[in-house]
Amino acid sequence: MATIDHAGFLTPGSFPEADPRDGLEKALRLFAFGEQLGFDSAWIRQRHLEPGVSSASVFLAAASQRTRRIQLGSAVIQIGYESPYRLAEDLSTVDVLSGGRLNVGLSAGVPPHADLLGPRIFDGDWTGYDLSYGRVERLLDNLRGAYLGEPDRVVVNAAGRHRPRLQPVAEGLADRIWYGGGSLRSAGWAGRAGLNLLIGNVTSGEGTDDFFTAQRRQLDAYRAAWHGARPARVALGRVIVPFDSADAWTRARYTEYAASRRERTLAPQGERRTLFAPDLVGTSDQILEALVRDPVLAEVSELRLELPYEFRPFEYEQILGDAVRHILPQLGWQAPGRDSLPPAQIRSAAEAWVPQGK
Repeated sequence: MATIDHAGFLTPGSFPEADPRDGLEKALRLFAFGEQLGFDSAWIRQRHLEPGVSSASVFLAAASQRTRRIQLGSAVIQIGYESPYRLAEDLSTVDVLSGGRLNVGLSAGVPPHADLLGPRIFDGDWTGYDLSYGRVERLLDNLRGAYLGEPDRVVVNAAGRHRPRLQPVAEGLADRIWYGGGSLRSAGWAGRAGLNLLIGNVTSGEGTDDFFTAQRRQLDAYRAAWHGARPARVALGRVIVPFDSADAWTRARYTEYAASRRERTLAPQGERRTLFAPDLVGTSDQILEALVRDPVLAEVSELRLELPYEFRPFEYEQILGDAVRHILPQLGWQAPGRDSLPPAQIRSAAEAWVPQGK
């Protein structure tokens, strides 16, 4: 097994429709809690028409002011709904505010709910818009901050007379762009474009019914196509739910959650033959046994814990704390700047945010 040198987590950021501020605040606190535990990165999902974070850039701007060290990520922004230039301005601003800690996950293609949102986002017939990889390439070009127009082109405004370019320019952000790949085509394109690759617990079955075979093939396609001046980065996501420190009722809840999702892992789902990896729920020893058998994990050095939807804040904190104490060190990971994290520090941080009447 490869040594894990970068550990992160991905949280849904869900909230009750009647009180979105409460849910968003708890997600921000979880980012700060993850930093205290020593995680290298914290990621937020972005999605539309759901009670959750619909603007990752806005949320991560707030998170940048609640944290100091941890890298901040979006997984993933659907580029089809975004202006490649305006999004570049927003992302660059967040990266500058965070001190260069932003990581941006993207996806291309026709985004979900396009029949509802397309007419509200685009002028005219949205079906004629370019929603392909080219939209990602335009975003990358904007992030690099090249000057616009001819060499003698200047703009004059309240800031003075200067050559036009995207502002602010966030140096290095273009190297921290990730593509959420789930097919051979997307993995190969991400490699050719020089993007980092996000892979998770959902993928497409192309020529196989086995999840791990399909994902290994995508990883091979990405690395074979890699075209970049720096080493390629791959971050693997798995749903990992240890319950070592949970009470009996919570253990039963976690077990029931995993059982309710097991059926989808037994065969390809739908016309696109979607494959799902099993959720890893149990004691840390049981989870480690499963991870040792994961052939994709053996090929990467960055692991992302994907937290389930609809769990409560103290449950997320317990899951992350158990992972830091019992799982990640066994995979070779160390919290940044220290050989180990004192269990008492983890417990005290977790207890500070356990809501009343859990």
